[in-house]
Amino acid sequence: MSSDNTDISYDPADHYDRVMEAWALLLGAELHYGVFDSPDQPLVPATAQLTNLMIEGAQLEAGLRLLDVGCGSGAQACQLVEDFDIEVLGITTSQVGIDESTARAKSRGITGATFELRDATANGLPDNSFDRVWALESSHLMPNREAFVAEAARVLRPGGRFVMCDVVRLRDIPFAELRERRDEFALLRAAYGSARMEPIEFYADQARANGLVVDQVIDLSEPTYPTFQRWRENLELHREAVTPALGEQGVDEFDRSLAVLEGLWSENTLGYALLSASAPA
Repeated sequence: MSSDNTDISYDPADHYDRVMEAWALLLGAELHYGVFDSPDQPLVPATAQLTNLMIEGAQLEAGLRLLDVGCGSGAQACQLVEDFDIEVLGITTSQVGIDESTARAKSRGITGATFELRDATANGLPDNSFDRVWALESSHLMPNREAFVAEAARVLRPGGRFVMCDVVRLRDIPFAELRERRDEFALLRAAYGSARMEPIEFYADQARANGLVVDQVIDLSEPTYPTFQRWRENLELHREAVTPALGEQGVDEFDRSLAVLEGLWSENTLGYALLSASAPA
């Protein structure tokens, strides 16, 4: 994570290919933050609650075709097909993610979820080809977030819906502060990959600029805060298992990053938000 433009030499797919298996143990099978009812709630129901908020924003119903942007391990795609009888295409730039997602769907006998290696900022899919576009915690790693929203709007059919959630920036960070805290941001980049956090208003403005009608923006910063303690507990539980993939240095970076993230959340520099919008019918 960083607060300036992503390094053009950085490839998010390389990072995810390296850490995917270890992150499933550290972040949980769904590979994303949780929304907690209380600070001591377990991670699994909290991550499920975030997924449920996305489902509510997407207004899912049987027979829809959904594009899952940044499909991770395929956990949400498989759940959505099973629970709502929809068709899902998951896309990611990570071949490991494609392989794991495909294997997950096959092991569960799911034929309605397929996965393809595609770039969300230039996905190559036809116009007006999906009823829903779903992006759970993937936009911050994209070097061109304007193109991501434009592509999401382009592939939506009239009356379709776009729903996304992600880490967001809550305030501008002066250049002098960036210099003073460069070690913190370098640590986050090492642990999570190069990223740029935008305010949720940025995504809302981009959605409107591409003809979508924004109907929901939810600040989830406070209820996502306990995520970091759950990840810390998972690290202690699975330290030996994740060390071969991450290395001793990678494990140490992940460990130290959690305190940095807690600080950024506490001081209202970074947070978390959900947005949903619709395409005019």
